[in-house]
Amino acid sequence: MKIFNTMTRQKEEFVPVDPNEIKIYACGPTVYNFIHIGNARPLCVFDVLRRYMEYRGMNVKFVQNFTDVDDKIIKRANEEGISFEDVSKKYIEEFWTDAHGLNFKDATVHPKATENIDEIIEIIKSLEEKGYAYAVDGDVYFRTLKFKDYGKLSHQPIEDLQSGARIAIGEKKEDPLDFALWKAAKEGEPYWESPWGKGRPGWHIECSAMNRRYLGNTIDIHCGGKDLVFPHHENEIAQSECANGCTFAKYWMHNGYINVDNVKMSKSLGNFKTVREIADVYGYEVIRYFLISSHYRSPINYNLEIIEQCKSALERLYTCRESLDFAIKNAKDTEEDKELISLINSRKEQFITAMDDDLNTADGLSAVFELVKDINTKILDKDVSKSICEYAAKIFDELCGVLGILYNRKSNDLDSEIEELIAQRQEARANKDWAKADKIRDELKAMGIILKDTPQGVTWTKE
Repeated sequence: MKIFNTMTRQKEEFVPVDPNEIKIYACGPTVYNFIHIGNARPLCVFDVLRRYMEYRGMNVKFVQNFTDVDDKIIKRANEEGISFEDVSKKYIEEFWTDAHGLNFKDATVHPKATENIDEIIEIIKSLEEKGYAYAVDGDVYFRTLKFKDYGKLSHQPIEDLQSGARIAIGEKKEDPLDFALWKAAKEGEPYWESPWGKGRPGWHIECSAMNRRYLGNTIDIHCGGKDLVFPHHENEIAQSECANGCTFAKYWMHNGYINVDNVKMSKSLGNFKTVREIADVYGYEVIRYFLISSHYRSPINYNLEIIEQCKSALERLYTCRESLDFAIKNAKDTEEDKELISLINSRKEQFITAMDDDLNTADGLSAVFELVKDINTKILDKDVSKSICEYAAKIFDELCGVLGILYNRKSNDLDSEIEELIAQRQEARANKDWAKADKIRDELKAMGIILKDTPQGVTWTKE
């Protein structure tokens, strides 16, 4: 498998640190509000990465954090007149509603920043002892210029970074590029005891601490949105490599931005869309399909027309899979067609080739739809063996499972009234009573049942 490494700006063959356990860290949400589709894109994309690696036989340890203490959380708590713990607890629960709706597979570990204060303090102490950090009036800052490789992930010359850096009012940094590791507590804010007094961690240090605690000093893949490359991931690298004395992550993967009606989504423009508000209209699965329908590194544009197209594409997949269920139920045990087996296997290989090429889910989906075309024209429209139908369904399920779609399949158990109507229609057709057969078809259609005559018999779908 090849991965585009943000660090080197090229595709590289994935060679794990330890083949027995692939270690992946994905930056999770700051829990002060409902997640938006920008948050959901890395959630779905890197869920597919994990699923694909497991599909290929790798043992993956996947860690995704919750930032549960932060300026935004404290601001929300003050606005609502509740504790910061209540805010984070509320929105972690809302996160799980959306994440499970999107068919996100729970990480191996979902640590919280507040559960790792001791580890955070240990790393800061280590950085201070090595001269990479300094304390000023209860704040602790990282000496950015002391880390000679600063800027290597974002590929920005240090001079360019310096020109844009500023020291905010109240900060007592040695250099504008220095960033906070620990913040002295302000009146009314949550705090923890530390060697530097009462305070709380800076944003960047928590991920370094959780990476080290749950995955070790060097991990395989660190991933997240493109917006995190600088300064968050750049700062993670600096503090982790200075504290641990080794490479922090071998590969860096970043997904592209989301546009809304061809304008970059941002809260300042007020054009961001929450997952919940879209799901209330279209359901969660359409959102997941939309988010994996383009290559993860490409920008993706959200609008209602595209969402409708995703909805139609999913319906086509569901129709094919339901038709396969019917064919399996009614097909006969005849001799297998080796050419069909070979054709089905070729689609699986097409899918693997696409996914091995930097997790190309767009081409992976194309392989799935080629398989659908083959199933519709060479299996469902022919009188083929039951075993062929079952094998096609198996591969179809495997590929969709890797992508995390088709997880809302309905039961094919019709209620007795509909079963009776379909039987009556079949009897009318056998008696060449076309008027009665058409009348029953229309009646079923009014109930949302669409019939289709196949070589294996009558199959149905829901409108």
